This record gives sequence, structure tokens and C-alpha cells, in this order.
Amino acid sequence: MEIRVNTNQKQNGFASANAGWPGAERREAERSDSERSGAPGHPAASSPAPARPNPEVVADARRRTFSLDYKLRILKEAEAVKAIGGIAALLRREGLYSSHLTTWRQEREAGMRQALTPKSRGPKKKPGTHQQELEQLRREILRLNDALARAEMIIDVQKKVGSLLGWALPPGREGKIS
Repeated sequence: MEIRVNTNQKQNGFASANAGWPGAERREAERSDSERSGAPGHPAASSPAPARPNPEVVADARRRTFSLDYKLRILKEAEAVKAIGGIAALLRREGLYSSHLTTWRQEREAGMRQALTPKSRGPKKKPGTHQQELEQLRREILRLNDALARAEMIIDVQKKVGSLLGWALPPGREGKIS
């Protein structure tokens, strides 16, 4: 009895590498998987060691502000560009986004020359705060005058009730409010 081993048989349900397909044999000039991946023992041909990233964190990120002259210059350059992709090259060169151009054009067309100047961030001061404060103080004075009138009326009633009941006020305090 003779045992024959066929190398073209399936192993684990998959056809082997030399399964009779034309060109399935490996050529000598082909690199192996370990050579392509740079595995140990077979260093890759020209792949230098990857550079380590800089672990230092940038101290403070700040929002960019653009001057009026800069915005107008960029808008002029963008309008002067004739070539296809020229605006994209301009934006890349200046580190801008297309939304910058859109916003600046809308502001310029609306005639808002003040809007093209850099805006200060943070809470804005309200116009006429002195007038509002003055009005608030006047209302406070009226409220306090009403409260004083009520308090004087209550004191008068207490004096009358005390005199009807025969209570005498402490000496030296008649008619004085402290």
C-alpha cells in the first residue's frame, strides 16, 4: 500500500498557496512579508526610525485677530486671482479658511468698515449706564420715602395708643426719631 501526499489539497477549508493557479508560485524577486513589514532580522530598505513627537505643550492658545489693512489686502489678492485653485493656494499660504473670505466680503459689501477692525472680546459696556444708574437711584429714593412715611405714621399711632393707655414715653425722647 502506497501513501501519496498531494500538495494541492485544501487545508482548513482553504486552498493552499500552490493550488494549481497559474503564477501562484513565488518568484525569487518578490520580497517576503517580513521584509515588507520591517520585521526584526530583515530591516526595511529605507525606512528610518520614526521621529518622536515633541511632548511640550503650547502654553496659551490665542484667537487670531486680523487688522483692517490685512483683510483688505487679502480680499484684493483673492479677487485678482485668475487661475484655477489660486484662491485655495492663497488661503493655504496665509493659513486662512474660506469662511474668513466669505465673512470679510459680506462685511465689506454691507459697508461696515468698523466691523472689519478687530473686535474686543468679553463683556461689552452698556451705553448710558450713568443714566440707568441715576434712574435706579431715583426709584430707590421714592421707595425709601414711602417706607419712611409709613414708619412715621405707625410711630404716631403707637404714641396715641400709649397716651390713651397711660404709658409715658421715656424722658428726653419725645418727638425724636433715632
